[in-house]
Amino acid sequence: MKKMDKIIIEEAKDYIGDLFKNDSGGHDADHSLRVYNNALKIFNEEGNGDLEIISLAALLHDSDDHKLFETKDNANARRFLNDHDIDEEKIERICETINSVSFSQNRGRRPVTIEAMIVQDADRLDAIGAIGIARTFAFGGEHKRPLSSSVQHFYDKLLLLKDEMNTQTGKKLAQDRHMFMEEFLRRYFNEAELNENNG
Repeated sequence: MKKMDKIIIEEAKDYIGDLFKNDSGGHDADHSLRVYNNALKIFNEEGNGDLEIISLAALLHDSDDHKLFETKDNANARRFLNDHDIDEEKIERICETINSVSFSQNRGRRPVTIEAMIVQDADRLDAIGAIGIARTFAFGGEHKRPLSSSVQHFYDKLLLLKDEMNTQTGKKLAQDRHMFMEEFLRRYFNEAELNENNG
């Protein structure tokens, strides 16, 4: 990565740090940094795609999430990219990649570019496994949802993600995380059942 690109990446990290400084529901800056690191890992294994698009889309992928912001047309992402003189064609490709990430808004649709496939996989990896479990209950707590509602989220979304990965690397990385969630749910229901029987 060129020196200028590295500067932009570091400034993107600062930007999301400020943007998500008040989040406590699992969509904080640390989430975006993990997605970025996942994306780099997948990119290095797959050996394909535009690294700058992948990096910036991964870091900015939640900057206009409809659950968190009321922006339109990727306004927060575009503001950062325009302020850093990214050319218009690349901005559009980054925004297209960002818009391919959301699970709820892309059901039944597979990303068409390798960049979008990588960033979507990177985001979905952070939704499963130990981190995914922690984020699910953090989000549920922030929105005052009962445990049963957070547990249902595993069946509505999280347990489906392993089979919806796009890249070979994403599929491989998802296997262990998926198995960990299954074990967690087994233990959760075993403990819940014991508590009910002894109540």
